[in-house]
Formats: sequence, C-alpha cells, structure tokens
Amino acid sequence: MTLSIGLVVHASRRGVFEEAVEPLSGISLKWVTYGHEQEIRPRVRSLVDGHALDGLLVGAVPYRACRDVLSRNLPVAVTRSSALDLALALSQAQARGWQAVPVSIDTFDHEVVSEVTEAAHLDRTRVTCLPYADDQSVDEICAFHQRSVGEGDGYVITARTAVLRQLRGAVRVLNGSPTPSSIRAELHELVLRVRSQQAGAAGFAAGVFCVGRHGRPGDLERSRKDLLHLLRATPELTDAWIENRGRRGVLVLGGRTLFERLSRNWLVVPVLDQAQEALGVRVSAGFGVGPSARSAVVLAERAAVRAESEHRPCGYLMEDSGLVIGPMGPGGEPSEQAGGRAGGQPPAPPRPDQGDRVRELARTVGLSPATLSRLAAIEHDLAGRTVTPSELADAMAITDPSGRRLVRKLHAHGLVTSEGLAQTHRKGRPTGLYRLAIAAALTGSVDGQPVATV
Repeated sequence: MTLSIGLVVHASRRGVFEEAVEPLSGISLKWVTYGHEQEIRPRVRSLVDGHALDGLLVGAVPYRACRDVLSRNLPVAVTRSSALDLALALSQAQARGWQAVPVSIDTFDHEVVSEVTEAAHLDRTRVTCLPYADDQSVDEICAFHQRSVGEGDGYVITARTAVLRQLRGAVRVLNGSPTPSSIRAELHELVLRVRSQQAGAAGFAAGVFCVGRHGRPGDLERSRKDLLHLLRATPELTDAWIENRGRRGVLVLGGRTLFERLSRNWLVVPVLDQAQEALGVRVSAGFGVGPSARSAVVLAERAAVRAESEHRPCGYLMEDSGLVIGPMGPGGEPSEQAGGRAGGQPPAPPRPDQGDRVRELARTVGLSPATLSRLAAIEHDLAGRTVTPSELADAMAITDPSGRRLVRKLHAHGLVTSEGLAQTHRKGRPTGLYRLAIAAALTGSVDGQPVATV
C-alpha cells in the first residue's frame, strides 16, 4: 500500500528535498512550499484538511508555525541538521580557503558542535553556538552571529534560510541546512514508524537484497542501482517501499503477504534468478518478520548475512519468534545434493500456483504456510532419503524436542511415513527414521498413483 506523506519546505530548498526523495518508492508526496513563515500555517491546514495523510515531514520552523493544526494521531518527523551536515559545512569553508575558526553556528545542539569540532581538531574556544529555540527571531540570531564574528576573519554556519538571506553581504556565511542524505534518513525513519503502526499486532516484514562483492567500487555502485531498478519493476513489489541501502544493499519494506508472494510462501526467490540473468550479478536476500518495522529490518539484515555465507544466490527468513527458514533457492533449479529417489527425480517443491493448497493443508495440520513450504523444500533436497527427528530439527533451525513434536504432528496427518529405526550413537536408544511426504499430499499422488486428500 502506497503511503501518502506530506512535505513542508521553503521554496529555496525544494530542489534539495526532491533530490532526497528521488530514489524512494512506495510513497505519494504532497508538497507544501512557502516563501515566508506566515504562509506556513494556512497552507499546512489546507493540506491536512484536503488529504488523508499517513505522515508529515517538516522542519523545526514550520513545525513551530503549524503544530496546532496537526492531528495528534498523525505521525510527524521534524528534520534537523545532523553532525554530517555541520562537517560538510566546515569542509566547504576549508575548500574556500577560509580559516577554520572563528566560526559562529546556529540551530545545531551544543553536543553536535562539540562532537564535530573535536573530531576536526578545532579550537573550541573560538567556536560559538546558538542552539535552536522556538522563541528565536531572525533578527536575534543575526545579532548573535555579528557579535560572535565581529569584523574579523570569522564566518557563520546557519541552518535557517531567513538568516542566510539576511546575513549575505554582511558576513561570510555558509548553509548548514540538512543535506539530501539527512533528509532521506529522516523520511526513512518516518516511513518505518508509519509502517510499524499500520502493521500493528500482525507484525511487519522487511527484505534486504545484497549484491555480491565486486572488484571495483564503480561496478558495485552500478550493480546496486541496476538491482534497485529491477526490484522496482517486480510486480509483487509494486506497493513496497524500496530504498538504495548504500554499500551493497537494497532495502524493501512492506506487508508480510507481499514477501510471501515474492518468495512463493518462503520457498524460492525467483527475483534472484532474474538478477543473475538480467544483470549478471549474484544477489543474496534476507527477510525479517517482527513486531515493528525496525526489528524486521534488523532481522532481515541478519538473514542477509546468513544468505551470503552460502556463496550462492539464496534467501533466508528470520522471525522474531526464532524461526529460521532457508536457504531458499532462486527457483526451479534441481537439487544439488547427491542421491536419488527410487523411480526417478525427487518430488518438486510446491509450485507458485499451489499457494492455496499450501495454505489449506497448513491450516488442516496446524502449521504455518511458511513452515509447510520449508518442509517441502527439505523433502526436495533429501531426494527420497530418510531423516531422523534430530536431523529435521537441524534443517528447520529448531530444538530437538520441537523436532520430535513436529514429526508426531506430521505423522498424525500422513505427511511422514515411518521407515524403521537407526542406532545413531553407540549408547542410547535407537531413533526413528522417517520419509517426508509433503509433496504427495500437495499434488495428490505418490509415484503417479492418486492418494487421499489430507
């Protein structure tokens, strides 16, 4: 579902915000552009009255002017200049040949100024700071800067557009307003919060797609952008939020059902094959499901790391419950494991058009569709070989007692057959051997013979 997000920006900053939001998808933007502060409140009121907004991104000054017209239930993010923005402004001063100090800075918190100036080895006694406050007027801020730098070689860094305009020509001044990367990060946080609230108790899902390591940085950047475009063109991800994650990754946020469709109920990830064929790159995928968007992203990042360790295109799912599903192959490839099944090939995992049957059977047995799909994939990889409850537990990333309970449940519904006993250790009791029969229940046949529907 596409989110409707309002943005309140000064006319002179519109281009910066457009650059910030350009790589993002899954959102519909509603712009409020103003030239003077007195225009903010009526224009924001018109926006919130005329549109069903999911969230609002606004600067500190516009927020002060319009907060009384905003609904308490509307998620709002207030953009603030970051340490990176201040560091970039100081770098601009150096590039222009200006002495690093004295410098007078407004809007930034004392902690941020101390952090950046210390990292830059500047004389903190020659750095003055006026943090943002609601009751500051433009004239008061300008007077503070003029007192601080005087007639000397100092300069000003301001994050206030009106201050920048008023001081130009009087003192040397640089713009310390949020850069596109800072704005994008704020918008990302807002979307995470909105999606998390919408997901509620049903949980939320995220996907992290990582391009394999390249020899040259330029190749990596190009491959990541190509992957971003490929994911945006994937029909299952039409309503997803898709963002260039930086480094080697692309982040996708959406509902759990979106990723279930993409992965054919957590069985295969066909888009990995598409990336290999269309882009010529190996891509790994990690999916996370959790109670909040942030936890889902953390789980997806962990799952992506595990998928990359396989050294082949695949995906993993991690849920906050501890469930791990994987590896999920790119889709359609034959099992690479040795061995065979009497009478021919191992049973194929569920096809994409079997989703309804998977859900029906899972409901009958008392399992989730993801668990049943994973069992079908394990059966395919086993190629007809038997498995012990402990081995099945290892494959499912669950405990041995949970593995034994799972086998008993499957046996009660005819989804495993008992194949005798095996002595796996010198001491102790023999353990049972079982052969999975998930594919037979889904297709309604065993070696070509009809079977009863579970």
